[in-house]
Amino acid sequence: MDTTSATHFRACNLCEAICGLVIEVHNGEICSIRGDRDDPFSRGHICPKAVALQDIHNDPDRLRKPLRRTGGEWKTVGWDEALDEVAERIRAVQGEHGHDAVAVYLGNPNVHNWGSLLFGPPLIRCLKTVNRYSATSVDQLPHHVAAALMFGHKLLLPVPDIDRTSHMLVLGANPVVSNGSMMTAPGFRKRLEELERRGGRLVVVDPRRTETASIADWHHFIRPGTDAFLLMALLHVVFDEGLEDLGGLAGHVDSLDAVRGVVREFTPEGVAAKTGIGADAVREMARQFAAAPSAVCYGRMGVSTQAFGGLCQWLVQVLNIDTGNLDRPGGAMFTKPAVDLLENTGRGSLGRRQSRVRGLPDFGGELPVAALVEEITTPGKGQVRALLTVAGNPVLSTPNGVQLDKALEGLQFMVAIDIYLNETTRHADLILPPTSALEHDHYDLVFNLLAVRNVARYSPPLFDPSADARHDWQILDELRQRLDDGAVAARCRRWLNARLGPRRLLDLGLRMGPYGSGFWPFGGGLDLSMLEAAPHGIDIGPLDPCFPARLKTANHRIELAPGPFLDDVVRLRQEMDDERPDDRLLLIGRRNLRSNNSWMHNVSRLMKGQERCTLLVHPDDARRLEIESGDRVVVTSRTGRVVVPVQLSDEVMRGVVSLPHGWGHNRLGTRLGCAEEHPGASANDLTDDRGVDALSGNAVLNGVPVRLERTTDQPETGG
Repeated sequence: MDTTSATHFRACNLCEAICGLVIEVHNGEICSIRGDRDDPFSRGHICPKAVALQDIHNDPDRLRKPLRRTGGEWKTVGWDEALDEVAERIRAVQGEHGHDAVAVYLGNPNVHNWGSLLFGPPLIRCLKTVNRYSATSVDQLPHHVAAALMFGHKLLLPVPDIDRTSHMLVLGANPVVSNGSMMTAPGFRKRLEELERRGGRLVVVDPRRTETASIADWHHFIRPGTDAFLLMALLHVVFDEGLEDLGGLAGHVDSLDAVRGVVREFTPEGVAAKTGIGADAVREMARQFAAAPSAVCYGRMGVSTQAFGGLCQWLVQVLNIDTGNLDRPGGAMFTKPAVDLLENTGRGSLGRRQSRVRGLPDFGGELPVAALVEEITTPGKGQVRALLTVAGNPVLSTPNGVQLDKALEGLQFMVAIDIYLNETTRHADLILPPTSALEHDHYDLVFNLLAVRNVARYSPPLFDPSADARHDWQILDELRQRLDDGAVAARCRRWLNARLGPRRLLDLGLRMGPYGSGFWPFGGGLDLSMLEAAPHGIDIGPLDPCFPARLKTANHRIELAPGPFLDDVVRLRQEMDDERPDDRLLLIGRRNLRSNNSWMHNVSRLMKGQERCTLLVHPDDARRLEIESGDRVVVTSRTGRVVVPVQLSDEVMRGVVSLPHGWGHNRLGTRLGCAEEHPGASANDLTDDRGVDALSGNAVLNGVPVRLERTTDQPETGG
């Protein structure tokens, strides 16, 4: 590849926004990264994180060769030797203790990498273990459970049609910072400005006046963990005042009467004390939503990571459906991506098996990650004794990270596929580092499925990898080859896929997708060559109504009241009378535009400026506790303690404190020079592995009870 002087166009794969970039390269070095104004989707939008593509590629701390840990020291080792040893030791553990003795954890970056998405599942299948975990159950699992039970497939995820809606109700989300989450919408602030110009309305419900809430027409503080009560009350008003109107959905919905009966007892007056939102405000919120020409309710991280996350995501969609705002322009709609994963992935089932120790339900073959610690530390048949992590840092990203940190020390074997020696991979016996994002091509298999507009874009690599480097998919496939003892036909199929590689598999997926023409030579349908000829991407068009054809339920109808949700309402009723002690504060998280979970803190240009890992405390709570801005406080929960600086702010409601997630780079044995200079404190040292949504198994990361005490101590360094 000639990189003497070249202009490259590609999508940024560091977050869900998939913004188009223009990257100038001269003599093998990146000169500039800017937004691509010709990208039909992102329209030139860019956020500060985009420059991290360059910095991660050049990061001296990024691993480039396999490492083996021996006696506390790390030494480089050849690829064949490393891969052979991994396969040999996994076989040894499974030979002695059974297949389930090996666990797998997949981090969020896997869904940003099509090579991992295509070649990770065959490796996991050949391990034959039930101990499969991922970041899904600390992030978005309730979305998938609701989709599977209501629409028949875990990936039938309604997306807000933000570009055409008249009214948007946002719960527990901050899309101005995230550019959408489970909703790919680059340049979200600009899209909100367009909503305002066409006379639309934005309403935000959140315990913090977020960047999104600060520009909303209406913002309501809500006590963390009570969104299900609010949603029940909104639906109560819709039914009680005759505001329901299924519109075109009327012939495609089952069990409407069951929902009507469930919400009857959750009156706005009855839930006001629980939520902190007055009855009049709830009624007005419901009336405006139902009366809008088009409306969409969108609930995200804040409502997913709470004790009733599953109920919340169900009720969000029930509200959209009962007001006729599902599958219509301006409401919640379904994408039709060029490569349609619905046709090639499992539909998702809830509770076919339970975790060994606590009996938590699985979903789609994965167990809740909140169970991982106890599965490692509890003796008995099926105890986890070895762990494979792929692009994940669960010590910082899963609940009760302190306990997991200790548990990893006791593993018989651990291997990590990762570019960094971080807080989790420091426990590995071998680390296998893949190439950087700029050294391999890219296509967004997942985020086109969540995009607010149907688009497609292929990004070729900028740089050639070194001769001894391996892409993610190659590492995964080489391990699979060494471990695979499956049926001959399945092995042949996997061998063929490996020979094709991601690029040819993408071409096959495009040809067989909704806009392709198969292998008919004169069909003119979408294929890879068309994407390669359109470096800025292809705009396929706005989201279109697709019911009932796209539904995957057995009868091609929406199941409005699935049994698991109705059963869980009993738990919600019991919670009505559970009052919170006055001296407890409730901890919530927050996101920053310059961060992305735990792995962007080693980019020096993103770490400049004021300290961001601070605890937001309302001034009234600070006065009661005799705390001032700038003080350091010990924050204590059932599971742990951290020391952090206080930042007084009325953007959090009284009784609530906020700490960003992804920090805590103070553990010994990592190689993250910049991150170690800005360690912060891990919010997941405070979250509780016992706290899960009983319905879905998703971790409870918001609304964690904590206590504060002023201190002169400095942040601790972990072991």
